[in-house]
Amino acid sequence: MLMSYKTIAHFIFLTLNSSALIAQNDQATNVSEPLVTDRPDATEASSTVGKGVLQIESGGLYESFEDSTIQIESYTYNTTLVRYGILDNVELRVGWDFVEGVTKVNGAKLDDVTSGLSPLLLGVKVDITEEANGVPEIALIGHVFPLFTASNDFRPETTGVDFRLSLSHTLNERSSLGYNLGAQWGNDSPEAAAIYSVSYGYKLSDNFGIYAELYGDLPEDSAANHYWDSGLTYLISNDLQLDAYVGTSITEGQDILMGLGASCRVPNKK
Repeated sequence: MLMSYKTIAHFIFLTLNSSALIAQNDQATNVSEPLVTDRPDATEASSTVGKGVLQIESGGLYESFEDSTIQIESYTYNTTLVRYGILDNVELRVGWDFVEGVTKVNGAKLDDVTSGLSPLLLGVKVDITEEANGVPEIALIGHVFPLFTASNDFRPETTGVDFRLSLSHTLNERSSLGYNLGAQWGNDSPEAAAIYSVSYGYKLSDNFGIYAELYGDLPEDSAANHYWDSGLTYLISNDLQLDAYVGTSITEGQDILMGLGASCRVPNKK
């Protein structure tokens, strides 16, 4: 199923405004390397944005879950993550999603549509080591999701927390390997769940890149969930990137995942 017109309209609006913003800042920046983003894959990057740099990463996605005659569809119209570097090796992170959930029985849409904001993401990322002599680049990331920041339809009973180590290796001039290991508490469950992701990225050209990824979670007292996805990125400039991706679950659960988005960097003018 294709993504909704609302999602596509949001994506186009974000892209056009991001392009204008980049053009205004183009002469003010000394940043020569392409931006590194935490989207579209589930694997968080092992680097921070840099002191005084603002980076906005947003998009939309569609998910479908089907069990017998019941199908649950989820539209996320806004997956915005704002990253700001307060030090050369420390960034603050704020994110918020607007989600709409639809349930169908035998193809008929029910009236009880859920919609609203998911819990606000508040977090920090800290660079630990740079890649050198076989040692990977490593960063520590932590998030908290205050329950009172969510709309009624998506408000959990407890505040969620997660943390992870993000590591990456440069394999050669065109390819790299990134992986995350950590734990999370949330989804109205008191049990902890180990989380993991492994992503392989390949640079097709100066502008195009592709990736393939495995990720999932392993709760203490429940069945594990494993997923895969793959996608394409397109670098319009060093400060603006577009992406598109598709995936599904390996274990029972998610039938299809589709998404697209854009990431924009506003460099420090100094």
